[in-house]
Amino acid sequence: MIKLNNRECEWQEGLTVQELLKLKTFTYPRIIVYVNDKIISPEDYASTIIEDGDKVKAIHLMAGG
Repeated sequence: MIKLNNRECEWQEGLTVQELLKLKTFTYPRIIVYVNDKIISPEDYASTIIEDGDKVKAIHLMAGG
């Protein structure tokens, strides 16, 4: 299990940030992702493996006026 935005979430071996965002249907173009409080660059989403027990935060950046 992992924690995604403070909620328990199923984990699978080899899960990447990119796959997690797709599985959980994060669709906003601007998202900041942290894994264990370390920010992950968008170009690293496909290569960053999420391990069992990791804490992941995915934050949508939205602007308003």
